[in-house]
Amino acid sequence: MMQQHEVSGRIATLKKRLLDTDPTICLERARIYTAVYERESAQPVIIRRAMALRETLERMTIHILEGELIVGNQASRSKAAPIFPEYAVDFLLEEIDAFEHRPGDRFSIADEQKDELVGICSLWKGKTLQDHSLASMTAEMRDVLDSGIVRAEALYTSGDGHIAVNFPEILLRGIDGYRSLVQCHAERLDLWVREALRSSHFYSAVKIALDALSCFINRFSNLAENLADKEPDATRRDELRCIHRTCRRIASAPPQSFREALQLTYFIQLILQIESNGRSVSLGRMDQYLFPYYQRDVEEVKGDDASTVELLQCFWLKLLEINKIRPWGHTKNTSGSPLYQNVTIGGTTTDGRDATNPLSNLILWSVGELQIPQPNLVVRYHNGIDAEFLLDCIRVIEKGFGMPALLNDEIIIPALVDLGVEEADACEYSAIGCIEVAVPGKWGYRCTGMSYLNFMRIFLAALNGGLDTQSGKTFCRTNGTLRDFPDFDAVMASWKTQIEYFTRISVQIDTAVDVQLEELFPDVLCSGFVDDCLSKGKPIKEGGAKYDFVSGLQIGLANLANSLAAIRKLIFEEKKISPDELLAAIANDFSSPAGRVVQQTLLNRAPKFGNDDDYVDSLLVEAYSAYTDELEKYHNTRYGRGPIGGTYYAGTSSVSANVPSGAVVGATPDGRHAFKPLAEGCSPTSGTDVNGPTAVFKSVAKLPTAKITGGVLLNQKFTPETIKSDSNKARIVAMIRAFFDDLKGWHIQYNVISRETLLAAQKNPEEYKSLVVRVAGYSAFFTVLSPETQDDIIARTEHHL
Repeated sequence: MMQQHEVSGRIATLKKRLLDTDPTICLERARIYTAVYERESAQPVIIRRAMALRETLERMTIHILEGELIVGNQASRSKAAPIFPEYAVDFLLEEIDAFEHRPGDRFSIADEQKDELVGICSLWKGKTLQDHSLASMTAEMRDVLDSGIVRAEALYTSGDGHIAVNFPEILLRGIDGYRSLVQCHAERLDLWVREALRSSHFYSAVKIALDALSCFINRFSNLAENLADKEPDATRRDELRCIHRTCRRIASAPPQSFREALQLTYFIQLILQIESNGRSVSLGRMDQYLFPYYQRDVEEVKGDDASTVELLQCFWLKLLEINKIRPWGHTKNTSGSPLYQNVTIGGTTTDGRDATNPLSNLILWSVGELQIPQPNLVVRYHNGIDAEFLLDCIRVIEKGFGMPALLNDEIIIPALVDLGVEEADACEYSAIGCIEVAVPGKWGYRCTGMSYLNFMRIFLAALNGGLDTQSGKTFCRTNGTLRDFPDFDAVMASWKTQIEYFTRISVQIDTAVDVQLEELFPDVLCSGFVDDCLSKGKPIKEGGAKYDFVSGLQIGLANLANSLAAIRKLIFEEKKISPDELLAAIANDFSSPAGRVVQQTLLNRAPKFGNDDDYVDSLLVEAYSAYTDELEKYHNTRYGRGPIGGTYYAGTSSVSANVPSGAVVGATPDGRHAFKPLAEGCSPTSGTDVNGPTAVFKSVAKLPTAKITGGVLLNQKFTPETIKSDSNKARIVAMIRAFFDDLKGWHIQYNVISRETLLAAQKNPEEYKSLVVRVAGYSAFFTVLSPETQDDIIARTEHHL
């Protein structure tokens, strides 16, 4: 068993200070970017972007707070959200007086800031990503977006994110090494060639960004030195001088120690978050690329594990400082202000050996003892994983904050290879954001995170001749309604017609946004740190990455399964309900006496997904396969422009979007009331998985997992008493091994918390400010979630062993 390390007094103080800090809004970045964009309007877009980043890093407020060992700040205050006006301003103007009064994810803003923010927004009206994207869409695309069947706020109001850069290479080369690499590529260009001229702009922009990165780090070196000169406490003075030396070195040269490597990693992560407001900027396999530095410290300077854990926990707290504000319409899909900064540990090496090392254990326990929502910790499982390490994972899960999640090498690596990923690269995959996967430093944006597709709105349209009853519009007309279908095959045929249409238009919407992101809002530093952008001479969005596969999110899988089973069994086979009775019941939300009878029949007499019942499970496989088969026809805007791939795959990592997605869906044939949450991820509908956790595993494993490379997200919930004993921990380990080894399951994560605790936290939130729960593919502080999301978590099935 791994030795546990208690949280130090320093970490306890830093954590309390951070938790006591309310989120605010910072205008520094918006102010500087606006000025640079106006002043440098003649510059090529990519150089203008680099100049704006440079000026921000040169001028923004920086600070080193008392007790910090890892330094760097995204905004003028901890947990303050910078404004990124180039992506969207409409929501800022519309919601400016409501930020403090949101049901969850609140931000305070001073009155004088409001006036300045309105002025900044007025200068960006008509020029943002949102403006350009919507203007480039057809009326049909905009109508579908307005209907809520396809949601894409996350696309056109923010940068891409959903990526991990090449941290191992960054640490190996250092910033000066990247400068030399850029210079080498730039000198080979023949500038009379059009593409070479564009590449020269890209290289110039990357050089500007690298210089800005060095400048920013040196500012902290100077600040630490100045603070040290004034510091009366000898211990803190030595710490500040160490920060000064660390920053001075890594501002140009490769790191030599674990502290230096960790600090440079944080600076890179931080500036990627300043460059773009995209989420899911992740950190890759930290236990692998940081281990040589940890090992060197242990061997050469006799570093101790307690100090390493304290440094790691300082790093995790700095991740939690980073904050971003989103439109409320999008925030509802990602309740709890998650940034999905994922750290992946464990897994296999490229030659198939267990990759777990001493640093893997220290990362696991440092996250486990701190119990905060960042980072989003994932452990890669394989059948040769160290048994004690896997048991330690269960011991950390027992703490009840939803980490670590587990991903399965046994299915994911072969699935990546089948896509065309080189096996050596596939073995280096990591989680990005929630539970989606990519090869860090070699993969383009949004391996998951394109548009959201509401399966149940689509299915209801399939039952109503194509009419979307919520919007009153018919986007894809089909022959007849449920009343006219002669058999169940006609139901499935109508579903397939509808899903083909909405798959196509969702990709069209993705394309409209991607084109604008490429042409107007390229990320400079991020592209410089992803292979093969520098050798190709173009940023990620133009096809610079080695691999480029993307995925949207599909919501309501279990509801679709249960609805199909109910219609097939109760209408066409047993004839206990007529088509008219069902359509009338869902139209009036089961409110009439006859409707309530129909609802009880739907709930009690039809099979439910998650109970290892082939009757219902096979229907979901058929219906979902109709989507995955259709999706294979499409590709993204980088297809044929350099990367391997350029295509789409499916993904069920629906974050907390099941709650707002359900809020725009009327009553459904599975007996669900109108506007209630849909099922989350690929998990069963709450309360319907009655045959235990193993039956859930068996149902989920029947899905076409190899085609759902965007992630097959499965949440399960245990009470603390269930997991408390050593024998039950061993049983959970055995269940996980069976799910991953035998059934080839993709992913599993656990909430270990009682219903009573959650209800108490709802009633007395001030007493539970530090309570962290698993929401979907991420964890969040329970008390900052919207009431609807809290209720959804409380309602989930509690399993027992």
